[in-house]
Amino acid sequence: MSKKSLIAITGASSGIGEATARAFSAAGHPLLLMARRLDRLEALGLPNAVLKQVDVRDRAAIAIAVGEAEALHGPVDMMFANAGIARLGDIATQPPEDWDEMIDINTKGVMNSVHAVMSGMMERRHGTLMMMSSIAGRKVYPDHTVYCGTKYFVHAVSESFREYLAPYDVRVIVLSPGIIDTEVLDGVRDPQTLANYKANKEAIGGGISADIVAQLILDAYQLPQRAIVQEIVITPTRQRY
Repeated sequence: MSKKSLIAITGASSGIGEATARAFSAAGHPLLLMARRLDRLEALGLPNAVLKQVDVRDRAAIAIAVGEAEALHGPVDMMFANAGIARLGDIATQPPEDWDEMIDINTKGVMNSVHAVMSGMMERRHGTLMMMSSIAGRKVYPDHTVYCGTKYFVHAVSESFREYLAPYDVRVIVLSPGIIDTEVLDGVRDPQTLANYKANKEAIGGGISADIVAQLILDAYQLPQRAIVQEIVITPTRQRY
C-alpha cells in the first residue's frame, strides 16, 4: 500500500482533471481515475492508478469504483468532483435535452461523487472534497443560463457541506476557474455562442494552462488539515468578466 493517500478524480480523461491526475501522481499519490473515455485514462500511463469507466450520473458505479480502489490503496482522502459539461446556447432555442444533460452531470454528478466518500471521511475525521464550479458560478454570462445555474448549485451545496462537515475536520474547497485551455468548448453546439466565446477568448490572449490550476489544487490539498482554502478563483489576468 502506498504511503500517500488515495486521490479520486472524476472527469479525469482531459483538461483540469487530467492535469490534476498528473500533478498528484508526480507527488506520489495513488489515484482513482474515473471518466467515460477509458482509453484516454489508459493513455495517461500513470503509476498506481485504478482506472474506471464511469458516468457520474451512475451513483452505484462511482461507489463501486471507490470501493475497489480503496481495497487496494486505502481510503479516498480527496474526491475531486470534476466531471462536467458545458452545453452553452441561447436559452430560447436551446434543446431542453441540453439542460437535462448539464443538470444531471454538473449537479447530480457532483452529489453522487460526494456521496461515495463523505461518510468515510466523517468517520475518519479527515478528507477533502474538491468541488468543480466555475467563474460562471459567481457571475452570469450570455448564453450560459442553465450552465450558470448548475455552477451556482455547486457553490450553494458546497457552502452547506462546508458548514456541516467542519466539525468533522473535513474540508470543502470550491474551484472556480475562468477561461482555461481545456476541451470545454467541445460541448457547445450553438454556432453563434461558440463563435462569441472564441472571440472573447482570443480578445484576452487565450486561456491559461490547466497545469496551473492543477498545481493550485495540489497546494491547497497539501496544507495542514486544519487549514482550508475555501475557494480557488483563477482566471487569465486579462479576463475582467
